[in-house]
Amino acid sequence: MKAVGVTCFGGPEVIDVFDAPEPHAGPGQVRVRVHAATVNPGDRFLRGGFTGACALRPPYVLGAEAAGVVDEIGPGTRTGLRVGDRVMAVAVPTSATGGACAQYVALPARQVALAPAGTSHAEAATLPMNGLTARLALDLAGLAPGRTVAVTGSAGAVGGYAVQLARADGLTVVAVASPDDEELVRSLGAHRVVPRAGDIGRNILRAVPSGVDGLVDTVGAGASASLAVREGGTLSSTVGVGSTEELRLRAIRNRTAVLTAYLGDVERLERLRIQVEQGRLTLRVARILPAEEAVAAHRLLERGGIRGRLVLEF
Repeated sequence: MKAVGVTCFGGPEVIDVFDAPEPHAGPGQVRVRVHAATVNPGDRFLRGGFTGACALRPPYVLGAEAAGVVDEIGPGTRTGLRVGDRVMAVAVPTSATGGACAQYVALPARQVALAPAGTSHAEAATLPMNGLTARLALDLAGLAPGRTVAVTGSAGAVGGYAVQLARADGLTVVAVASPDDEELVRSLGAHRVVPRAGDIGRNILRAVPSGVDGLVDTVGAGASASLAVREGGTLSSTVGVGSTEELRLRAIRNRTAVLTAYLGDVERLERLRIQVEQGRLTLRVARILPAEEAVAAHRLLERGGIRGRLVLEF
């Protein structure tokens, strides 16, 4: 089969499209014929050798989420999925099953769920990892309906889902975005939009003088942006923010959303699917490229400014 990955670490130029053995579904697994897989910021870290990938044997297949069609179900696998179902899936590139950027991937059945009805493979591929990460970040914030949450990176894939999920949770959403993205994040459901330029914390406080109850940080602005979190509130980051004396003095709970906490939570994946079908979540594809142009996709990712997700088609 065709796969996208690396045999050594470095920049986009180390990415290769190579032939790899087809996996088959073992006990507890389903195999997906992949039609689309996303390119995510996490792929940059794996490609650069900044994760546990070096503990595995190369080549390393990239990709954390995909969409396609079930074509094998392993022996003894308990699942409601059937051969021929259109699905979306979460993969872990640093695990034995490898990444999602391949024509076939065999995964634990609980990492695979039906794709939202009426969506393309490319659209469905943008949901599972990004959506679960946004869901986890909000759950860690632990805010009741009526509370206020600020979201950084609100025009991006994870941040955009966080805005929409927070709105669906009954929260008041303050989105941090550039002026060019204000219309977009308001369309996603943000009640207020504050500029990302300058001091983010002070920008949020100008809009909410009493401070927000929680901050979902998807861009690593946490330490400075935490100024806007009221005493006793929560900073929930998808990239991790080190504990500081200021956070401790103000009794701000510092949480990091690590996807492994929800890996295999097929019920939450199903809930995300339903929210897409209800119109509560918007699937955003920034650009579709053939798998053979993975190097170009990673160069676009490095350049930044992507709104939604880059998708590779197989």
